[in-house]
Amino acid sequence: MHISLFQAILVGVVYYLGNIGTPWLSLLGSISVVYKPLVAGTLVGFILGDPVQGCIIGAAINLPYVAFISAGGTAPVDPGLAGTVGTAWALSAGIDAAAATTIAVPLGLLGTMIWVAHMTLDVTFVHMADKAAEEGNLEKICFYHVVPPQILMFCLCVIPATIATYFGSTAVQGIISQLTGRPLTVLQVIGGLLPALGIAMNLRAINRPGTLLFFVTGFILSVYLELPVIAIAVLAGVIGYFYTMLLNNKGPQPAGIEGSADTMIDDDEEDF
Repeated sequence: MHISLFQAILVGVVYYLGNIGTPWLSLLGSISVVYKPLVAGTLVGFILGDPVQGCIIGAAINLPYVAFISAGGTAPVDPGLAGTVGTAWALSAGIDAAAATTIAVPLGLLGTMIWVAHMTLDVTFVHMADKAAEEGNLEKICFYHVVPPQILMFCLCVIPATIATYFGSTAVQGIISQLTGRPLTVLQVIGGLLPALGIAMNLRAINRPGTLLFFVTGFILSVYLELPVIAIAVLAGVIGYFYTMLLNNKGPQPAGIEGSADTMIDDDEEDF
């Protein structure tokens, strides 16, 4: 599959919209839903004309990042770059989801360089905003807080992702053609192991009393009862609702019970 320059630019825009700090598809500059490789891969699939395969590849890339947490302004990896450019490379080379995961994970490590550059250069605008605050100019403070950082982030995200997608896809196609056979099989095996790492990290995070049992229940429903994922998700939502309601003791009480309780209290006070 050949990726045109316009398609590569759109892939870069998808990476920018999903990045941390963009206000367009997030709340207060937090992580956008497009930051997830599953969503980013699907959007890249639409851009390249194969949304189904893009969703499949994005879901495979998403698994190693299941337990991803960005705390305190740190970003140890960049799932957004792995999901966008990794999916584009995989679609252009025509490889399966397992091999795509092997290619995309190193991109997630390289994406931290973009995040560090963004955070370092943004300090300049903070000093400008401080100077505007000393002058008492509220309009300048808002301007330096939003406009220049977003222009900088747009350039830092779109330009590298566009170059990597447009020129890197051809290089990846050549590499994959040279690796056809046993080397490509090795990449597929490694890519099949990487999702297990993300799931293991997620299991470690939820390994608490009363939490791991829900995962075991879902595993039994899927493997032994062979229920579809949608049915398990709906059932999990129902169980989660009642579990939360009972845990917080905020369930609605019948009017008759509440009224009878008040009547008993009044009768006791009259007898006293």
